[in-house]
Amino acid sequence: MRILLVDDHVLFRKGVAALLAMNPDFQVVGEAGDGLEAIAAARELLPDVVLMDIGMPRCNGLEATRILKREMPHIKIVILTVSDDDQHLFEAIKSGAQGYLLKNLEPYQLHDLLESISRGEAPLSGAIAARILKEFSHPTPASEQAAPLVEGLTSREIEILQLVVEGLTNKEIATALVISENTVKIHLRNILEKLHLQNRIQAAVYAVRQGLIDADQQ
Repeated sequence: MRILLVDDHVLFRKGVAALLAMNPDFQVVGEAGDGLEAIAAARELLPDVVLMDIGMPRCNGLEATRILKREMPHIKIVILTVSDDDQHLFEAIKSGAQGYLLKNLEPYQLHDLLESISRGEAPLSGAIAARILKEFSHPTPASEQAAPLVEGLTSREIEILQLVVEGLTNKEIATALVISENTVKIHLRNILEKLHLQNRIQAAVYAVRQGLIDADQQ
């Protein structure tokens, strides 16, 4: 996995780079000190994943995320920040971020998340997931207009979407439904294409908004 590190603190970038170097599956291909440098570096290096800070000079991480997702939608962006502000969290998800991590996480947690992203996953669990689902659980005019899209999903796709909201990984979904993990991946890809969404988190939010699952039960 080719990774671009974006943070305005050089010492922090070097520490994360050293940590990732311990895993042969990860390769840090570049570093950037602000959003503008991140955009330029991503255009040149075409990384698989961008670890993006939020509070940076010139161009912050949220704006850089929006620009990169417009230009290169297949690049996965994970916010890595000290900010646990709800507004930052929700804005990052709306902008297309694949994940949102606080810098006080353990090294193994960073490795686990990056490995899950390489499998096309973005597990929904813990306080962050609960806050996302609570925020988006109330129907809005925009979501009501999108309701007909639900009719375009098969019963199996809705079933899988419900399990995604519950935080299951692809392997766990496959076990629960007695199908192959590859079949789960195909269904998830079809779901995202039909709903015009970018990642699992946005799909989970959509499912809650459409009443496919009750966020209060999560």
